[in-house]
Amino acid sequence: MSYGKQLHEYRKTAVNGASPLQLIVMLYDGALKFIDAGKRAMEEGRVEEQNHQLQKAQKIVMELMSCLDMIGGGAVAQNLLALYSFAYNQLVLGNVEDEPEYLDQAAKVLTDLRESWVELERLTRAPVIEADDAA
Repeated sequence: MSYGKQLHEYRKTAVNGASPLQLIVMLYDGALKFIDAGKRAMEEGRVEEQNHQLQKAQKIVMELMSCLDMIGGGAVAQNLLALYSFAYNQLVLGNVEDEPEYLDQAAKVLTDLRESWVELERLTRAPVIEADDAA
């Protein structure tokens, strides 16, 4: 089995075994990876690669937006939608105007959100200590 095929199988297994929260973190990781690659391409003047990488990041942000439960999610979903919309718009502006500062702003928002999801995932895995157990 070739290295590429092994890597593909590993990734497939990681995704299939991941919790919903871990999948969200994986989406953030992908978006941040593509933003970084797009920014490097921008700095090197590789416009086609820049566009390709930043469009991948935009698609991930759109996927995050489309997964929001706008009816049941209340204020949290509204706030996430606003943050995702901001990040998406910054990615588009950065790509169109060749401005890495816009990409940095999008990456900052996504990094901060990623950290929140990681913490939430950590807390949901932590064992719950009952008041009776603590005494």
